[in-house]
Amino acid sequence: MKKQSLGILLSTGPENPNLSTAIGVSDAALSAGKDVYLYLIDHGVLTVDDPRFDPLRGKGLKLFACAYGAQQLGVPRKDDRATYCGLVVLSNIVSSCDRFIALN
Repeated sequence: MKKQSLGILLSTGPENPNLSTAIGVSDAALSAGKDVYLYLIDHGVLTVDDPRFDPLRGKGLKLFACAYGAQQLGVPRKDDRATYCGLVVLSNIVSSCDRFIALN
């Protein structure tokens, strides 16, 4: 039986409460045994180094960051923090996950 999956899009920066929401929802879904795919876009790429993602990565969080957004905002690429990619990956997350949440 296929594991249920949740996709999350975060487009707001670290000062926005959407970051805490994304982390909380991700943690709850991972704890419930779901696959979680979190895509950081626009100012969301500024959150890639947030230490609250570390335990979620350990639980299996698949974290993606928009490579173009990171370049435009001067976010240094750290491939151990996220997979840097384009919008095709986001499109695949949207189309393949059982549920999808956009936090804008």
